[in-house]
Amino acid sequence: MQNPKSLCTIFSRHLSSAAKLKIPTKYRPRAIKEAQQAVTEYLHYTKSIPFTYAEHISKHSLNTLSKLIADLGVSYSAPSFSSTFQRFLRYHPINEFEFFFESIGIDHAEVSCFLPANKFFLSEDSCLLNAACALSSFGFPWDKLGKLYKEEVSIFSQSSQDLTAKLSRLKNYYGFSNVILVGICLGFPHVLAGNGDEWGTEIATLFDDLKTVFVDFGLMSSVEGNVEVWYDICRKIRVFYDFRFEKGKLGELMGRNKSIFLDYPEEVLVQKVEYFCRFGVGNEDVGLLLLKSPEILSFDLETQVISVKGLLNHLGLSAKELKSVSEMYPYVLGRNKMANLPYVIRAVDLQDWFFNKITNGYYKLLGNYALSNPDEDLDREFGDSLEKLLSSSRTPRHTMNKLTFLHGIGYGENTLTLKVLAKAHGTGSELQERFDCLLRNGVAFSKLCMMIRLTPKILNQNPETIEQKLDFLCQDLGSSLDYLYAFPTFLCFDLEYRIKPRYKFHMWLVENGLCTKNYSIASMVATSEKSFISRIYGIHPAAPKQWLECFFCKRPSKSC
Repeated sequence: MQNPKSLCTIFSRHLSSAAKLKIPTKYRPRAIKEAQQAVTEYLHYTKSIPFTYAEHISKHSLNTLSKLIADLGVSYSAPSFSSTFQRFLRYHPINEFEFFFESIGIDHAEVSCFLPANKFFLSEDSCLLNAACALSSFGFPWDKLGKLYKEEVSIFSQSSQDLTAKLSRLKNYYGFSNVILVGICLGFPHVLAGNGDEWGTEIATLFDDLKTVFVDFGLMSSVEGNVEVWYDICRKIRVFYDFRFEKGKLGELMGRNKSIFLDYPEEVLVQKVEYFCRFGVGNEDVGLLLLKSPEILSFDLETQVISVKGLLNHLGLSAKELKSVSEMYPYVLGRNKMANLPYVIRAVDLQDWFFNKITNGYYKLLGNYALSNPDEDLDREFGDSLEKLLSSSRTPRHTMNKLTFLHGIGYGENTLTLKVLAKAHGTGSELQERFDCLLRNGVAFSKLCMMIRLTPKILNQNPETIEQKLDFLCQDLGSSLDYLYAFPTFLCFDLEYRIKPRYKFHMWLVENGLCTKNYSIASMVATSEKSFISRIYGIHPAAPKQWLECFFCKRPSKSC
């Protein structure tokens, strides 16, 4: 039974306007209770919905009910409120789907997305209600059915007989109790989707894995018979499958490390999976690492401050290799956060080395790493320069957001990072979007970080422009991204007013036999206008006239 105080709190929180409410605070819990009872009776006696399910709908739709009471706009009078509300329902039919969808656990703000067009009454879609009632009878919590509906709406288009038969078949074949089976279905709604006669290998292998973990390795004996607990366990197991683990091959490994599903919250598991996936290795490798080394789940891989050189040395990088990293990637040096380590490692192109290390037993080094002393790898010049920059900036928060982006892609606390910071324009989220665009189009992570170090302005344009230039480079010019690594400035030139006209003019010269020399892209694009005209004059005295009249594109003036 709901606590009157909690009813009052929820009721007040979700009213669209306090001015609409004419019910004093002390009467609100009673008003809600009476309104709920009226809705239950309306659904049961008027709409012939079984009392238990009518009560579920009224008791789990407080937001919709609150809105209805507020819209009614009546003051509370103990003898008359209930009869007034009942009379209102009698002559003003409610949208039963709105009550139903909120009651099964769909957020009230999302309910409108699921309301059927031109339908108000549940009797207009009897299959929906019958499916919900069948699932509830089997043991599904009414207010959790929304999880099934949002993921696999087809479940609710099946007859109650088919759903009951499907659940009984799974229960009898695998020997799971109702409670466990409900937890499994909530965690993996696709199990109940489709025709039972069409169940494929995927569902069979999933249940084989679950049977191995729950029965063969005794997880059932370690868990209380509670739907919420089993649902929570299945959500944790699903984390691995959501990262494209192959079903049917994890059962034994999960069973041997069942403490993962008992001792750690789902958020921790997701956080660690996402963290190690950021190293750019295969999802399966990440899953195997966590299942074989569950201690990693207790490591602080977010807030700890690291020295990049210190951590690489701690993990076993030789002095010679450290020197090479320092010379090739000086912008990653200094301090950073452990949360940014995946991208620091990718920025120096050591992800394969790193992952081989930690999968071969060195993962414990991540857990016992600490700065050797308070001043280790502390760049005081960076700190002083950053302080001056922030004090002189009119938008220090904007500056720090950009710096956070740079740290996030592997740049450390050093003066080179500040030089890039000064030339990269845009918000932190905009810079991230442009960076991701380049990655998405095939630019290697470590190469991209180096390109930004050499030419920070490549990030000063929107993703659409970047994609157009990359497409022109690879398709029209017939070049590859390798050329971009050597000439990142290509991305800084205007496509319509610089790159295309000069390329087209060069091709015209070649096609007309006026130029036999094959100029590089950089030579075509990066040459100043004066030098360009001088060069083509040397090719043919009439070439500049042809360029200016037929190919040269002058950017429209702002006054135009």
